[in-house]
Amino acid sequence: MGTSTRRLVLLGATGTVGLQTLNIIAEADLPLQLVGLSAHSNSESLSRLAHSHAAAPTFLTSQESQNDSLLAFLSDSNAYDICLNAVVGAAGLPFSHAVLEAGCDLALANKESLVCAGELLTQLAKKSGARILPVDSEHSAIAQCLQTAPSSTIRKLYLTASGGALRDFSLIEMESATPDQALAHPNWEMGTRITVDSATMMNKALEIIEAQHLFGVAASSIEVLVHRQSVVHSMVEFVDGSVLSQMGPPDMRFPIHWALSHPNRCASPLHGFDLDLYSKLEFEKPDLSRFPAIQLGQKAAHMGGAAGAVLNAADEVAVEAFIQGNLPFLEIASVTQTVLDQLGTKPAHTLKQIFEADQQARQLARELIRTPAT
Repeated sequence: MGTSTRRLVLLGATGTVGLQTLNIIAEADLPLQLVGLSAHSNSESLSRLAHSHAAAPTFLTSQESQNDSLLAFLSDSNAYDICLNAVVGAAGLPFSHAVLEAGCDLALANKESLVCAGELLTQLAKKSGARILPVDSEHSAIAQCLQTAPSSTIRKLYLTASGGALRDFSLIEMESATPDQALAHPNWEMGTRITVDSATMMNKALEIIEAQHLFGVAASSIEVLVHRQSVVHSMVEFVDGSVLSQMGPPDMRFPIHWALSHPNRCASPLHGFDLDLYSKLEFEKPDLSRFPAIQLGQKAAHMGGAAGAVLNAADEVAVEAFIQGNLPFLEIASVTQTVLDQLGTKPAHTLKQIFEADQQARQLARELIRTPAT
């Protein structure tokens, strides 16, 4: 990368990660030029951001013609150097595919891309020479710990979890948990879906699948630990017993800055060490009776194929139903488990197969929610 200016496309610019990206670009004065922005449907905010950051063109992905135009734009390797994909959900997968196929670097905040099509995308990146730079705090941490260490030197990966907004709720209290309660995250500022996923720990289930593809390790070598302070973002234990961790305040701007600066370490206004924040670091095993989603992630990772896409699709539908008051909190995991059990063995050799599995999983999840068990 050197010090030369790189051309950046930011997808999902009006969302939480998108706005934090624009913030860190402005504050850290990174050598980046914004050459494209996208949002799903918030045209007013997108126009305002494009004007204030002198970025063009812009795309609204809710409009089919503009969605197609964005895919065409991303397919042109001469138009940009790096894309930060902060689109929410499986909708971000086609954009990740187009970026990697073009041979451009992908800063990935859309974990669903690797959850749904990890094998396909990692093979594509290897073929085109593109880099996948994780923006998830956990996977960014692991990547920083590993540096250039090969996967054969890894004994275990530890994904840390805050435990979410309901971490101190009993199983009985979880049965009647409301969307407002699930969205009251104690540490992180995130979007609606990922905040609910943090409360169910489905986010850790998806991160297990993502880590398996990013770092070339078996799911059996990935363990989830509850770490309430959200200071240790993940840990790597190597075959010699050494353990490395990456630490920092719970602020998404850190992994964003790392991905956009990589492989350099560029100056930023962010401050890492705070004695009060670091004074007490605790770890505990998650209670799987309250957070069964973690085991679904392990199961889907072992199954391979379209299992990740099926799990993610069912969760998206179930979380939306919960937010709308149409599904009890604990039923989110129950619905996703049923869908995974019935559809998880479908193939995932092509994007078409993955999207077919995704749509079938969504349909089954909606049917299960409309006809709950008596």
